[in-house]
Amino acid sequence: MTTPDLASLPRTELDDEDITYAHVTRRVLPFLCLCFVIAFLDRVNISFAKLQMVAELGWSEQIYGLGAGMFFVAYFVFEIPSNLIMLRVGARLWIARIMITWALLTAAMSFVHSPMSFYVIRFLIGAAEAGFFPGVILYLTYWYPARRRSQIIALFMTAIPISGVLGGLVSGWIMSSLDRHHGLSGWQWLFIVESIPSLLVGIAALLYLDDGIEAAKWLTPKQKAFLRSQLAQDNAQKSKQSIAATFTNGRVWLLALVYFGSSMGQYGFGFWLPTIIRQTGVASALQISLLSAIPYAFGVVAMLWVGRSADKRRERRFHFAVPAALGAVGLLGCGLYSDNTILSLTALTIACVGLSCLAPVFWAIPTAMLDGAAAAAGIALINCLGNLAGFVSPFMMGWLKDHTGSTSPGMAVIAAWLFLAAALVIVGCKRATVTSIGTRERERPRFSTQR
Repeated sequence: MTTPDLASLPRTELDDEDITYAHVTRRVLPFLCLCFVIAFLDRVNISFAKLQMVAELGWSEQIYGLGAGMFFVAYFVFEIPSNLIMLRVGARLWIARIMITWALLTAAMSFVHSPMSFYVIRFLIGAAEAGFFPGVILYLTYWYPARRRSQIIALFMTAIPISGVLGGLVSGWIMSSLDRHHGLSGWQWLFIVESIPSLLVGIAALLYLDDGIEAAKWLTPKQKAFLRSQLAQDNAQKSKQSIAATFTNGRVWLLALVYFGSSMGQYGFGFWLPTIIRQTGVASALQISLLSAIPYAFGVVAMLWVGRSADKRRERRFHFAVPAALGAVGLLGCGLYSDNTILSLTALTIACVGLSCLAPVFWAIPTAMLDGAAAAAGIALINCLGNLAGFVSPFMMGWLKDHTGSTSPGMAVIAAWLFLAAALVIVGCKRATVTSIGTRERERPRFSTQR
């Protein structure tokens, strides 16, 4: 299909670039953010359930860490196939399938009674959800060119700190209010109640999402032509690779290692935040949940500001490296002040501010490098290898806590990984960032100014 001559198109009020992308954003992004809020809430609600679950079932910290991490073993195995299936069957159907199946399995978590049943269901939840995040990142490339993605991904990923705020408030209320209701513990009600939104939104995805620009009835033909031209220009600058070549691309493996380091921080923080707050002397599950919302509230603001700054300045490396180092410093601080609630919470907030900024900036790099099936495979490969940290981080933290009685050694290991990720981005990603993303403003086609 040939791209129409945009200069020949008459301009209307809607034929303005910013208005067009604002229209796309209003239609696409709020629903995807809702999906991700629910997804991340269901992924880490185990950290709040742990406050009751581990003691009630008589489990060690290592059992909890291994079970929490089993999610990511399945994620690793099934993520690339899931993303390639989405490329074939479409985002609408596949995102709906993912959400409905993980909703049912989240509810099943309320019936775990042994370490083995815990491991199995967490593994199945990971298999069900595999492909959701990289699938959405791929889906955003169907709408937005690389120069707009840091800010858009930042908006999408505000779901993580938002889910942290809501998760703390809602999880604490559920566990405190419904404990022993109808003979079930608060942690069991937590999984049952929080599975319902996933099921409802999964069904809604079938009715609401569009597979791409051509299927979007809410866009005018002129808007579709403009969006197609922007993506065509963007894709012309990307490396054209086969799926097989993606697996031998050194940049892809470097980015996977960087993402592993940043994920070590994000999942170490997410899975152990309530435990760290409890270590400072806070006993009530509701109070722990309320305090755990504070770092995420600051994280939302930081994520949006850094994502906007990265797009405005067309710079990714230092917008990633500085927050990574800040996150590392914060994690080290919460270990040093583990007996002081105020100082520890301050350090946790600093850590969350840094960690919240990493993923939006990071994902603008590989999505600018790869196209088509190579993008589907490359994004999934980076995400699944990086998310192995979701297994390593909680298991390592649990093992070290069982053997040392403190979360401080584990936080030090995670901080080292964050410093390594920052160094790798500074040293290894300069060429990818500049050549793939650096498009000058005057080279972009715009709508005609002729009426």
